[in-house]
Amino acid sequence: MFTGCFGMDSSEQAYQHRPFSIKLWPPSQSTRLMLVERMTKNLTTPSIFSRKYGLLSKEEAEEDAKKIEDMVFNMANQHFEKEPDGDGSSAVQIYAKESSKLMLEVLKRGPRMKEDGDSINGKSSMTNDTFFDISGGRRAFIDGKEAAELLEPLRGPNSYTKICFSNRSFGLDAARVAEPILSSIKHQLTEVDLSDFVAGRPEAEALEVMTIFSSVLEGCALKSLNLSNNAMGEKGVREFGSLLGSQTNLEELYLMNDGISKEAAKAVSELIPSTEKLRVLHFHNNMTGDEGAISIADILKRSPTMEDFRCSSTRVDSDGGVALAEALGTCTHLKKLDLRDNMFGVEAGVALSKVIPAFVDLTEIYLSYLNLEDDGAEALASALKESAPSLEVLEMSGNDITVKGAASLAACIASKQFLTKINLSENELKDEGAILISKALEEGHSQLTEVDLSTNAIRRSGARLLAHAVVQKPGFKLLNINANFISDEGIDELNDIFKNCPDKLGPLDENDPEGEDIDDEAEEEDADHDELESKLKGLNIKQDS
Repeated sequence: MFTGCFGMDSSEQAYQHRPFSIKLWPPSQSTRLMLVERMTKNLTTPSIFSRKYGLLSKEEAEEDAKKIEDMVFNMANQHFEKEPDGDGSSAVQIYAKESSKLMLEVLKRGPRMKEDGDSINGKSSMTNDTFFDISGGRRAFIDGKEAAELLEPLRGPNSYTKICFSNRSFGLDAARVAEPILSSIKHQLTEVDLSDFVAGRPEAEALEVMTIFSSVLEGCALKSLNLSNNAMGEKGVREFGSLLGSQTNLEELYLMNDGISKEAAKAVSELIPSTEKLRVLHFHNNMTGDEGAISIADILKRSPTMEDFRCSSTRVDSDGGVALAEALGTCTHLKKLDLRDNMFGVEAGVALSKVIPAFVDLTEIYLSYLNLEDDGAEALASALKESAPSLEVLEMSGNDITVKGAASLAACIASKQFLTKINLSENELKDEGAILISKALEEGHSQLTEVDLSTNAIRRSGARLLAHAVVQKPGFKLLNINANFISDEGIDELNDIFKNCPDKLGPLDENDPEGEDIDDEAEEEDADHDELESKLKGLNIKQDS
C-alpha cells in the first residue's frame, strides 16, 4: 500500500516521456523538504491505520517526518559514499524505501501517549492486538521453518483483523505452513496486504503460492486488499481469482506495479463480482494501455462510491483516456484523482473536463505529463474553476502549457482559496504566465504552502512577482522557481525578498541567467519584462463569486 505513497517510487522519479538527465544523489534541499511535507500530509490524512490507531496531530507528524527524513538521508548518504563511482540510484532507492518503511511504523504506532518519550525506532507504549505485520526488516526469502516462527502469534485465539505479509518472499514450503494458520483466522480478517510477497521466485512457484493464498483466503469478508508489487500479469490475476471472486464488500484495492496488461486488466474487471462499495482503486505503474484502460473504465462504471482513483504511469493513450474520463462521470464522490504520466492528449483532456463538474468533493487532482497542451489545460482549468470548491492540490506539470493557457489557469487558481499546493512545473508559461499566476495568488490563499513553477522560461519580472505574491502567506513553505532564466540581478532581488525566511525559497542551482528560449529570435531584456509586468499588473483575474 505504501509503495510510492508520497511520490518516491522509481517510476515517479523519472517519467518515460521526459528525455532529460538528472543528478540522482544527493537530493536537493527542496526535494528533502517536499519529502518531509508529503510524509507529514500522509501521516495526518485519515486512513485505515488512523481508524485503528488514531490520527497524528500536524505538529507530531511533522516532527516524526523530519526525524525520518534526516535518518534515512544519513543512511543513504553513507551508502553512497561507499560507492563513489555509482550513479546514486541505489542511494535513492534506500532513501525512498526506508522512508516509506519508517512512515509505516509511525502510522502503526499511532499518536504517542503523553508519557511516551521513545524515538521513532523505539517501541511505542501504545499496543495493538488487531494488526499482525511481518514486513519489517530487510526484504528476504523465508522458508517453512522461518514461516512457522514468524506466524506463531497467529496460532490459537487472537483478535487480529489485519495481516501484512509484504516484503517477505514466500516459497511453496512457507506458503504451505501459512495455509492452515490463515484458514484458522480467515473469518476475522478484514484487511490483507500481500504486496511484494513472492519477489524473486520462479514464475511457476510464484503462481502456485498465489493459488494457495487465494484458495485459503477465499470467502474472507475483506474491506481492503493489497496485491501490489507482485509482477502478476494475467496469469497471476487469474490465480487470485477465487479470492477476488469472493469479495462483495471490498472498499480498497491496490494493484500497483503488477505488470498488468490489457488481458490482466480485463481479468480484474471480470473477476470482481461487486464494486459497489469500492472507495479506493490504485492502479499505478502497469502496462495497461488503451484496451486495458477500457476494462478499468468498466470497473469505475460499477463503483459509484469511488473516492480515490489512481491510474498513473499505465501507458494509456487518447482512446483509453476518453474511456476513463467518461466512466469517472459516475464517480460523483471522488475526492482524489491521479492520472499522471499517460499519453491522454487534448481529446482525453477535454473529455475529462466534461465530467469534472460532477466532482463536488474533489480535494486533490494530479494531471501532470498528460500531453494536454493549451486546449486540454484550458478546458480542464475552466471546468475546475466552476466546480471542486474545496480543491487543495492542483498539479498540471509537463503539459506544454504556454502563455495562451495561463489565463484560464490563473482564473482557476484565483477561485480556489483552499489550495495548499500548486505544481505547474516544466511548462512554457514564461514571464507572462508567471505574472498572471502571481496576480491570482495576491489575495487570500492563506492555506497555500507550496508553489512550483520551475522550468518555465521565467525571467526576472515573473520571478519577482511570484515571490512577492507568496512570501507573506502565513503557512507558506516553498517556492520552487529553479531551472528558469532569471538574471543575476533577479536572483539578488529574490534573496532580498526572502531574507527573513530564506528556507521558503527553493534552490536556484539550475537557473540559467543567460538562457534563451529556442522559439525566441532574440533574448528579451529585463527592461522589456519590466514593461510587460507593468502592463499585466493591471489585469484582473475574473473570479465568479
